[in-house]
Amino acid sequence: MPVPSGGGVLVASASHALREQVRHSLHDERCAVAEALGGADALVKLENGDWQLLFLDRRLPDLDPEELIHIIRRRFPQIEVVMLDSDKGHPLPLTETAKIPPRLETSRELETPGTAGYAQRFQHPGLGSGGEAEPLPGMIGSTEAMQRLYQLARLVAPRPTTVLILGPTGTGKELLAQAIHQLSPRANRPFVVVNCAAIPESLLESELFGHTRGAFTGAVQASTGRIPAAQGGTLFLDEVGELPLSLQAKLLRFLDQKEVQRLGSTEAVRIDARVVAATNADLTVKVSEGRFRSDLYYRLAAFPLELPPLGARVEDVVPLAHHFLQRTALASATDLLRLSPEAVRILEAHPWEGNVRELQQVIERAAILCQGGGVILPAHLYFFSRGQGRLADEAAAASGKL
Repeated sequence: MPVPSGGGVLVASASHALREQVRHSLHDERCAVAEALGGADALVKLENGDWQLLFLDRRLPDLDPEELIHIIRRRFPQIEVVMLDSDKGHPLPLTETAKIPPRLETSRELETPGTAGYAQRFQHPGLGSGGEAEPLPGMIGSTEAMQRLYQLARLVAPRPTTVLILGPTGTGKELLAQAIHQLSPRANRPFVVVNCAAIPESLLESELFGHTRGAFTGAVQASTGRIPAAQGGTLFLDEVGELPLSLQAKLLRFLDQKEVQRLGSTEAVRIDARVVAATNADLTVKVSEGRFRSDLYYRLAAFPLELPPLGARVEDVVPLAHHFLQRTALASATDLLRLSPEAVRILEAHPWEGNVRELQQVIERAAILCQGGGVILPAHLYFFSRGQGRLADEAAAASGKL
């Protein structure tokens, strides 16, 4: 029988055999089946789709299944979860208690003749909000999107899993990477930043992997390289989408083998460094265009985290503005300024195309223009949009906001 409208089936497992088994077993039922390669991938698909049933491998490559189920119980209480086990390289059958729920209009069991198995059906009534997640170090925001981000970041921080941070320019990707590092067992070790877009291509390989003396013209002394400098700590690859194709294979080798070879040397050195990468580009588009290796993309995206644009979380604008006012007051040893109600309305109505970075600049400029007056007024707010600066009162008047 066909699945009724209103939801599909998702199977989350790194095992191709297990995913195929579920898909084959549901073929006659004409279920709409989608696949996820791990826990993080499953969360993204659950967030962006309409699902009734999740088949979850209890041997995930990135997340602990029990922790993942706890998240699903809170965020997606309507979804049925069936646990499977792909131990020993073979998908195991569902028991009688793990049949597909009646509301999917099917009672077909997944069967693999000749194997003994494990399956567990989790019933999970809604647990409510359960309180707010604690913000990450240095980060501000209480919207639902930020709450999810905090929860996922705290979940992955203690693990060595590679993280890919997605989001527009100015949303705080490096700040998120620093928070993950601070919450990890590597917190007391180096946090090394490489901006892949800021270093000339001719120098990038040497910057990443290091070089020996005389390895190339101008190499008058040896260089350690940024990756070896991150030994025991975290390597943050900002704007990783700008990494030249010529270096992507070498980065992939480091991620797979945890070894680097300096320019001019034949010796491979073992490096223990956790990698967090960030990009404001759509890497899937770059992959389809042949500008980014698909194997490197999947390796980097083991655990994706997405920072929402500031314009999509208006409730966070004023708390962030107050934070920047406090920071400005401390840096200049002046009294703390406050925002007038009119200034608050304008800040909340602004689209913030430059995200948090733009807000920070607007507030710092307003604090200077205020000249110790105590209250920031619309006249002190100056926005720079589409290449033209505009005072807030002029912009607001033009749009009927005041």
